[in-house]
Amino acid sequence: MRTLVGWHIEMEFAEDGDRTKAAAMVRLADGTEVRGHGYSTRHHADSPQLRVGEEVAGARALNDLAMQLLTKAHGELKEGATVPDYPPA
Repeated sequence: MRTLVGWHIEMEFAEDGDRTKAAAMVRLADGTEVRGHGYSTRHHADSPQLRVGEEVAGARALNDLAMQLLTKAHGELKEGATVPDYPPA
């Protein structure tokens, strides 16, 4: 099996009180950038654990990114788009 292409996903977090925001971005081989966002809110009765908020918000941002990639791929299939080989043969 050979690797066709590799993706690097960038993830950033911002904390604001009990709320954690995450932003994820992937740059595709065709130059397209897809961005996803996710949020988490700590319940007032829970102890502060930043890592948990980041994990929840990060997972939601990645899920958003995944849904957008599926929608993009579905649209390309419907259009009958031809996708070049990566790397070119």
